[in-house]
Amino acid sequence: MFGVLLASYVINAMDRQLFPLMAPEVRREYGFSLAGIGLLSTVFTLGMAVAGAPTGFLLARFSRKAVLQTGIALFSAGTGLTVVSRGFPDMLMYRAVTGIGEAMQLTVLLAIAANYFAGYRAAALGAVNFAFAIGAIVSPVLGGALLAASGSWQVPMVAFGVLGFVVMAVITVSVDPSATERDSAAAARADDGGAATLGNRNTILLTVMSLLGGLVMYGYLGMYPTFLREGLSYSPTAAGSVMGLYGLGALTSIGGGWIGDRGSPRVVLSATFVVAAVLGYLLFNGSGAYYWQAMLSFAWGVVVSGVIYVNLAGSHVKAVRRNLAGRASGVFVTSLYLSAAVAGYLMGWIANRAGWADAGTIQISLSSLCAAGLALALRPEPMSAAMR
Repeated sequence: MFGVLLASYVINAMDRQLFPLMAPEVRREYGFSLAGIGLLSTVFTLGMAVAGAPTGFLLARFSRKAVLQTGIALFSAGTGLTVVSRGFPDMLMYRAVTGIGEAMQLTVLLAIAANYFAGYRAAALGAVNFAFAIGAIVSPVLGGALLAASGSWQVPMVAFGVLGFVVMAVITVSVDPSATERDSAAAARADDGGAATLGNRNTILLTVMSLLGGLVMYGYLGMYPTFLREGLSYSPTAAGSVMGLYGLGALTSIGGGWIGDRGSPRVVLSATFVVAAVLGYLLFNGSGAYYWQAMLSFAWGVVVSGVIYVNLAGSHVKAVRRNLAGRASGVFVTSLYLSAAVAGYLMGWIANRAGWADAGTIQISLSSLCAAGLALALRPEPMSAAMR
């Protein structure tokens, strides 16, 4: 049943990754600016930021399954409705609605994983991101193929939206409350440390790091496909395959979580943010050759999605006691996606004025280095230990 829930997150990832690939076609049809299309590519994260923390409170009043199903309905409807947009304002609204639904689903999945698999929290959260990686692999390839076959960007958007309602029906008939509403016996027996309030040193540091992480991750996710298409003149198929390799790298998420369960978050996060700074620089300042970009995109998926994202989420949960896991997940979702909401716009704005190379250096590399410095200030000792 947990596998079925993870499969629903594959659909989430497919919807999330689709629009940036369609962005050049949308831009030509509507005449949007580069900064505008960047905002449309990442504004769903504003919806995620708005909905993340409130979802943590909803989980205290409604069943996890009900909140999750509502989230899937919202992001699937928003994806499909994008094709009927008349201009920038209503398309912006539909894209933001997808983010509200995605935040609800993600927050629920993080809470289920962290509480049910209490002894392996980061690895369990890695399984959620593993599902995202599957969607990130499938979406560009399938979306690019549908675009090439139909010649219309609307066809992939509608097809992916309908798929979300199909998975809702599957969850309704196949997932029992035992998989969503109950915590594991190990988690129920003991509250294994962590702060008694969200206002603690580690959570505050992690929140700022997540804000920086949103600029890093969604500067790449929101505008890298456009960089490939417009900056390097890649075809939709070639750009989709490069982005698919990012998803392939993110398949290491369970291993990245395993490292986080056994290593110090101070060491793991500071080291990987430094590596992200180097990779970000090379992506936008190095060779435009296909194999170079493909290799770097894969490495980015391993480091940023497979290790940084998973351990930021895991550290938020570990920083507090078990009864605050849902709210801690909401704080993570809100902080990461709040900055991600403007990441595409900011990246496009810098690229318009200074070029893609400086945009990658300023937004991705410098933000990563700042986050690495903050990670050194974490105090792992008060954080809850995995019950090995």
